[in-house]
Amino acid sequence: MEKISYPKVWNLDNVFYGGSKSGQFIDHIKELEELIHELEGNVESFTSLILTNEISNIVDLVGNVGKIRLHITQANSFITCLLAQNPKDQDAASLRGKVAQKESRFEKILSEIKKTLSNTDEDVWRDILENKELEDYRFILNEWRENANSNLSEEELSLISDLMVDGYHAWGHFYRNLVSSISVKIRVDGKEEDLSVGQALNLRSHPEEEVRKEAHNALESIWKEKEELFAKVINHIAGFRIQIHNKYGINNVLENPLKKNRMKEETLNTMWSVISSYKQPFSKYLERKAEMMGNSSMKAYNFWAPITKNDHEMNYDEATTFITEHFSQFGNELESFVKEAFNEGWIEAENRPNKSAVPFCASFPVTGESRVFMTYSGTFIDVLTLVHELGHGFHNYAMNAVEGINKQYPLSIAETASTFSEMIIFDASMKKAKTKKEKIFILDEKLKRSVMNFMNIHSRFLFEQRFYEERKSGIVSPKRLNQLMEQSINEAYEGSLDQPSIYSWVWTPHYYITQSPFYNFPYTFGYLFALGIYAKAKEKGKGFEKDYLKLLRDSGSMNVEDLVMKHLGEDITSKEFWEAGMEVCLKDVEEFLELTSG
Repeated sequence: MEKISYPKVWNLDNVFYGGSKSGQFIDHIKELEELIHELEGNVESFTSLILTNEISNIVDLVGNVGKIRLHITQANSFITCLLAQNPKDQDAASLRGKVAQKESRFEKILSEIKKTLSNTDEDVWRDILENKELEDYRFILNEWRENANSNLSEEELSLISDLMVDGYHAWGHFYRNLVSSISVKIRVDGKEEDLSVGQALNLRSHPEEEVRKEAHNALESIWKEKEELFAKVINHIAGFRIQIHNKYGINNVLENPLKKNRMKEETLNTMWSVISSYKQPFSKYLERKAEMMGNSSMKAYNFWAPITKNDHEMNYDEATTFITEHFSQFGNELESFVKEAFNEGWIEAENRPNKSAVPFCASFPVTGESRVFMTYSGTFIDVLTLVHELGHGFHNYAMNAVEGINKQYPLSIAETASTFSEMIIFDASMKKAKTKKEKIFILDEKLKRSVMNFMNIHSRFLFEQRFYEERKSGIVSPKRLNQLMEQSINEAYEGSLDQPSIYSWVWTPHYYITQSPFYNFPYTFGYLFALGIYAKAKEKGKGFEKDYLKLLRDSGSMNVEDLVMKHLGEDITSKEFWEAGMEVCLKDVEEFLELTSG
């Protein structure tokens, strides 16, 4: 395939021209204001419950809600991108406050709508669901009715929504700004450099152990120095969430995360139960890798290290060519999507200081685009990060064909398309490998993903459960947070990780995402789910893309149990489903141990 040079810096002007001083963006905010004002008028026209002669108005109302949500997502994505590329952009921070106020107002109206739906007579409700124009929205409407929080008054719901802007969500924004402002001094190749947290974390895969160890220690030192501040942030986020739970009468901290992920607790418990019974082979993998690196146990700072001399470095142009070539073999639409993403400047990949540390994919549903943010330094891990985020982008692309409120899918499914994309590249890399050393290198990278999902994510889940239980009784000290983190890591890894970062609670951003509580188990769900889908894709070949797109498009209007049953014919509350996914990963362990024996 002909080599093409693609831009490494994204183009945001195609979305809103002028950055944080964009006149187009101000016009977008004005349009959002008009839409919210119109929705307020529509809602005021309803009585405390919906009457039969008012059903036709629900159609307009659902359409308006969908349009507003898309406009809010478009605005938030733009601001997120501005602050990621320049965390010191004060104009962008100011815009974020304006959008947050409008979002809060919208959420208050939506709460009123849900409450009205919950009060609606059963006969009228049946008529609403049988309306032809609303048949595509039955799942969402039922979800709204069930999650109405009808035990709270409109005044209470309104107050909670107002307080979230400068309380709850503000702590999440403060965390991101704080991490982005930190610089770390690390000696790399004999030269001391000032690095961002993102650049320092990238050194986890540096070929030299001394550099990895120094980066690890430097970051741990920074976190120790600032642990009191970070402890305040995580305690206040959790404290706010717990107070809201108390108001709603929620005792189980998993109730909201499970609702948001449209998942039964039975499904989650079965998944973790199966994973817990299959961990020993992965401990053997970590032990073998440690031996190959001359250690008796796997040091945490060596986990991401290349196991063999890294001949797999790819510059950005090589990576884009490789990704395009192998995505094209899966399907025409995936190929077309990545070509557009690379050609039109949808990727921010430049390796420079003063960027945010966290890779992400931002959806711009009004214009049908995405933007991917990362720091690309040429490693195979960077290739996988790029592919992972492009997978999110392809999911967004698939949802362009879906109407309004059905575009919003749960995080459990969001992590499926990203993992699926990684599998395409892993497979392609293994086929391309010519030597045993190359195969070991690729298998190691693949097994790191399994360990992350089955052990690391499990440690995050355990930590968050335990932290929230203790937080109910008051502030949890930095010392106790460190203890909880260490206990959770040791349990999840079954003691197979040496010198783990007890400050994982500080530098793992997911604990601080206020829109998504317990953003941990969706990764593991998505990982195993993606393995199942990928196995079917390999069986069917290029024609599977149509089935894949149908599955992605259904992801916004079904719970995960029904989605898997419809598209895979599998019961995910059963151990058999999860064991089938684990067996695929165990084959990777067996091949790795065989290739590295003797």
